[in-house]
Amino acid sequence: MNGDRAKKLVRHWDKSAPSYDGVMARFDRYLAGDSRQWVCSRVRGEVLEVAIGTGLNLPLYPAGTPLTGIEWSPAMLRLARQRRDALGLDVELREGDARSLQFPDGAFDTVVCTFSLCAIPDHEQAIAEMHRVLRPGGRLLLADHVVSTAWPVRLIQRAAEVVTVPTGGEHFRRRPSRHLRAAGFEVQESERFKLGIIERLVAAKRA
Repeated sequence: MNGDRAKKLVRHWDKSAPSYDGVMARFDRYLAGDSRQWVCSRVRGEVLEVAIGTGLNLPLYPAGTPLTGIEWSPAMLRLARQRRDALGLDVELREGDARSLQFPDGAFDTVVCTFSLCAIPDHEQAIAEMHRVLRPGGRLLLADHVVSTAWPVRLIQRAAEVVTVPTGGEHFRRRPSRHLRAAGFEVQESERFKLGIIERLVAAKRA
């Protein structure tokens, strides 16, 4: 991806930041259910959340979780910091790109990414980076909307991408779980529901 395209996507998410929480509240209510809680309840050790957005997951982590979050939209990151401060949490939040994580190899025990790989350019590279920063045996916790198991829904997803991919880089027909084994992960737990649109999983980095 060239720099101009990346800047365009960042501007899109900066512009979307003020309305993001409201959009995601409806998405969680009608589609994702308790997926955020499902993911956050499974963390252990040092945790990195990739594409933390406005920090919607922050109140859901177990108390005292050592947490670092990255986000490439400055406007989203400002809202995440406001949420962190309002909650009184000791969480490091920094600007960063999921495709090139600025952390050493094996820095974390858990990596979390919720409803973000759908919009990360080159999500396979992002998965490779998540693998790199995990310690051997560390866990990747994902939840996302993916390609549906129902063909009429897949047609709708395909039509939606005509608009959402050029404007915000958001894909509806990705399925990150297909790339995990090649990236060095073993899926330990997975669930799929709402006509296959929502998938959440736990994958371990092979030692």
